Amino acid sequence: MSAEPYPRPRVAWYALFVLTLCYMLAYIDRQIVAFLIDPMKRELSITDTQIGMLGIWFALFYTVFGMLCGYLADRYNRRTIIAIGVFLWSITTALGAIVRNYTALAFARMGVGLGEATMNPCAFSMISDYFPKDRLATALSVYMMGIQLGSGLALIIGGAAVHAISQMPPVDVPGLGVLSAWRLTFLAVGIPGLLFVLLVMTVKEPIRRNVIRDAAGKMKAMPLRDALAQVFSRWQSVFGIALMISSQAMCNYSLLNWGPAFFERVHGWPRDRIGLTLGLIAITAGCLGLVAGGRMADRWIKNGVVDGTLRVGLISLVGVGISLPTAMLWPDVSYTVATLVVAVFFIGLPIGCSYAALQHIFPNQMRGVASSMVLLVVNFVGIGLGWLLPGLMNDRLFQDPLKVGYSIATTVIAASLFGIIIVLITMKPYRRHFAEMRNIS
Repeated sequence: MSAEPYPRPRVAWYALFVLTLCYMLAYIDRQIVAFLIDPMKRELSITDTQIGMLGIWFALFYTVFGMLCGYLADRYNRRTIIAIGVFLWSITTALGAIVRNYTALAFARMGVGLGEATMNPCAFSMISDYFPKDRLATALSVYMMGIQLGSGLALIIGGAAVHAISQMPPVDVPGLGVLSAWRLTFLAVGIPGLLFVLLVMTVKEPIRRNVIRDAAGKMKAMPLRDALAQVFSRWQSVFGIALMISSQAMCNYSLLNWGPAFFERVHGWPRDRIGLTLGLIAITAGCLGLVAGGRMADRWIKNGVVDGTLRVGLISLVGVGISLPTAMLWPDVSYTVATLVVAVFFIGLPIGCSYAALQHIFPNQMRGVASSMVLLVVNFVGIGLGWLLPGLMNDRLFQDPLKVGYSIATTVIAASLFGIIIVLITMKPYRRHFAEMRNIS
């Protein structure tokens, strides 16, 4: 372990603030599609299933390049890798403004996935070097607030923008041609992200800690083959954590991506009202859940309950599995909104501490690779199926766009039950792997 003290709190919290802002930006660019579903369907003549497949295309590139970024994060300057990613995903988000068919839209979203793949492997590793273990779950929970803040702002911005300019005629933008309202929204959220590249460069690359050293006491180079061997030696914990997060992510993405369509189709709400309501719920209840989950996990770990992060995940899955399907099935929309506050709180509980669980059981040189492998599973199972299944059920199972609430509820129930079983199976091997890491750190 590095003999250097941890950075001063002011330095660590500034870096965490910047990384959280970048993650928030990523989620705005990622989730803005949720509020543009019906306008895109009309103009591009596509189906709910094709909209759902956008999540698969995004996840494909997010996952494939996430593995590469995890490898690079363990070896090179993590700050620079993030800056390149921010530039790339901002540009490709803006390119959504000029697509003329579904194929071009899919490629633009793949580009967003490629850029955003840089974020988590590098950020998780950096934050683990900025904060000691007994504050790591809280720090990562703050970082993961980017999900709720970004998703909430995407809903608010998307709802307000689409509602405000939905009655406007298409605008002739010099150099880009005639753009309709949903196209202007892509442009409006993509271009400002280029300023974040400069912000990232103000963050200091931290000293790497908890490293495996050679006989001379120097940090040992870790070839990819050896890093993968270490990951697979802890496969029960790695894949257990990955599937736990995936189950939570399926619930989250089902709501984020299809919630706006649910309120518009089923309850006839205008888009600005939908965006404001869902956005405020995500920002308030979601962030409160993140902080509560992080603090709960840190307190458990400080008191010797080493699987505290997994216990928070278990509480979350039980709460979400009960509250979110109930919210989708209330006939009275006021009850739906009230129950969603509870559901989003439970969704937020494990988001930060779940990734902290992974950092606790790996040395520094392989955290990026381990994180990228977990993200591979999370992206395909959580993001991909969370996007796809409700749309597929709308078209194939219920064959009725007004049944989108039933599609969301069915997806959430299945994901929650699966996740609960996985967590219970994972707890015992995780405790063993946590204890093994103490001999290294």
